[in-house]
Amino acid sequence: MMFAVIKIRGTVTARKEIIDTLKMLRLHRKHHCVLLPDNPTVRGMLQKAKDYITWGEISDEVMKKLILKRGRKPGNKRLTEEEAEKVFSELKKCTSGVSRLLISLGVKPVFRLTPPSGGFKKSIKQHYPRGELGYRGEKINELLVRMI
Repeated sequence: MMFAVIKIRGTVTARKEIIDTLKMLRLHRKHHCVLLPDNPTVRGMLQKAKDYITWGEISDEVMKKLILKRGRKPGNKRLTEEEAEKVFSELKKCTSGVSRLLISLGVKPVFRLTPPSGGFKKSIKQHYPRGELGYRGEKINELLVRMI
């Protein structure tokens, strides 16, 4: 199982330990997305940064769409369909070290997304389901489709 993690809020007033956690997750800017494996270390980091990010389990079809539309090679070059298919099949086999795998395949490990079409809910700062932050399970796919 793999998590899709999206940074929703900026970190101007955040504590240093939260900023460090977000750097370790490679979430440097708003609307950036990373793919992470499900393990206790990652879960702890997600829990620590829960007031600035949202995450959930990504489905195969949304992952394929994310890689094809938002996957980039160094130099900001798009992936061809064959390259995107290869990256997707390698990611399906991968159980840990997702970022290292993407880098070894020549793909940037961070996906830059747009703000969601239709906008966020009225209260971004509250946790899901009342707001946008925190764990949202399978519902992350709906948000990702709107942001791709």
